[in-house]
Amino acid sequence: MMVDAFKIASSVIVIAEISLLISAAWRDVAVRLIPNRICLILALFGIANRLLLGPLDLAISLGLAAGVFFSLSMLFFFGVVGGGDVKLWAALAAGLSPLTLMHSLSVTLLAGGLLAMLHLAMRHLPRPSASTNNASALRRVCAVERWRILRHAPLPYGVAIACGGIWVMLPAIGA
Repeated sequence: MMVDAFKIASSVIVIAEISLLISAAWRDVAVRLIPNRICLILALFGIANRLLLGPLDLAISLGLAAGVFFSLSMLFFFGVVGGGDVKLWAALAAGLSPLTLMHSLSVTLLAGGLLAMLHLAMRHLPRPSASTNNASALRRVCAVERWRILRHAPLPYGVAIACGGIWVMLPAIGA
């Protein structure tokens, strides 16, 4: 009976984490900003989920999160990644095991490559028509994204990070 309660709690936490990752990805595309509160809540949910497994698992994940934050902070210092990406990766790492973090990294790199190819392909699309106030949010975001791509703006890499996180979290729902 107690095991079922832990599984249910873990599944609820994972669903909340996936929702936060989707929100972070959308915000990164829409305004190129990943809010601190999303990263903080994601980290807290991850910590709660790891705590369900035990204090040693939590300590390992927190150590990984600190390592990810430090490593990516160095890349941020040299302008390779954005600050939101650093925060999102560290928050995600706080809730993952070492193996799951490596799987997430692999999927993130693949998703980032696909995102880069999409951005390159979008440079060759015709210019979007002027967006009106009554256009859908998705259409306005696409028009703004096209404008950013033409000006060689950086990739919204939060999308790739979210894909990596969601990919490794989906099997945990109901497991």
